[in-house]
Order: sequence, then C-alpha cells, then structure tokens
Amino acid sequence: MRIIIVDDDKLVCSALKTIVEAGGIEVSGMGHGGSEAISLYERLRPDILLMDIRMKDMTGLDAAKVILDRYKEAKIIFLTTFADDEYIVRALKMGAKGYLLKQDFESIVPALTSVSLGQSIFGDEIVSKIPGMMSHNSEKGVDFTLSEREQSILSLVAEGLSNKEISSRLYLSEGTVRNYISTMLEKLGIRDRTQLAIFYYKGRF
Repeated sequence: MRIIIVDDDKLVCSALKTIVEAGGIEVSGMGHGGSEAISLYERLRPDILLMDIRMKDMTGLDAAKVILDRYKEAKIIFLTTFADDEYIVRALKMGAKGYLLKQDFESIVPALTSVSLGQSIFGDEIVSKIPGMMSHNSEKGVDFTLSEREQSILSLVAEGLSNKEISSRLYLSEGTVRNYISTMLEKLGIRDRTQLAIFYYKGRF
C-alpha cells in the first residue's frame, strides 16, 4: 500500500510518517497544503491520501473535492483535530473514506488498512455525532420517513449485502433495489451505502 501524507505542520507529517511506516505502509510522498495535495496525487496516484483539513493555502476539503471530481476512485482519509459538524457533513457528502481525529493516532494504521480493503472508517466520536446532524437536517425539511420496503432494504444494506443479494432475498429485480437505494439516498440527503449503514446502526428506526 502506498500513501501520501499532507499536513501543514511539518513535525506532524514526520510523526505520521514514522507511525505509518512502523505499520508496514509505504509513504510515497508528503505535502503541506491543499494545492500540493492535488499535484502530489496527480503525480503519484497513491492508494490512499491521508490529509489534514485546515491548511493555509487551500483546505483539505477543497483539495479533496478537486481530486474526487477528477478521480472518482480516489480514497481520501481526513485526519484532523476538528470534529466540526460542517466538516464532517462535507466529508461524508463528497465521498471521503475516513474521518479521524489526530488524538486517536493508534487508529491510523488500522484505518488505512481497512480503507485499502474497501471499507470506510469514521472514528467513534465522529459516528456518535451523525444522528444529531441528521436530526438537525430533518428540522430543515429533509424527509427521514422510509416505507416498510425501504426499511427492509436498508437493514440488508447495513448487513453488507450487495444489490444482487438483496434482490434475491426480497424477490425483487436488481434494478428495483437500485432504485429504492437511490431514492433513500436522496430522501436522507446522504451519499452512499456506507452512510446508509451508519444511519441504520445509529438507531433511527
């Protein structure tokens, strides 16, 4: 696995490099700003980009948006000291694969490994904030009412089943399952299956 580390604090970059390499992960590049993150990603095309959010020339969120617009397959993990609701919502909506707090340094290597295997990783403190953010969005008019069929599909998504497996379990076509999931994503104002699973497991039903 090859990663890039971007943080505007050079000491933090060096410390992260030491932690990551001790876990057997190759650091192929380091940068110190959002614009540098974009150029490094385009030049090195790493497996994962580990990046801070608040940086001087360009935020990590803005840099990530540019990268994800150009490279849909990009895997980006935010590592920050800030658990601001606005940051978390933007990270989730743009498709970040992880959001961790720097004080949870022992979770960095396991998170990188999990994301490399196709999972999304959000620290416990981040996940605990999601229901409150959803409740706030609900007050703004986002519709959280799901039909019985949608709830059935949601529970199977949370179990990790594919559209094909869900269609077989519920005797529906894959296209119908896909349409239900798209409707739920739009209705809940979230981006992907990972967020659907988080929504389910945080006890909205």
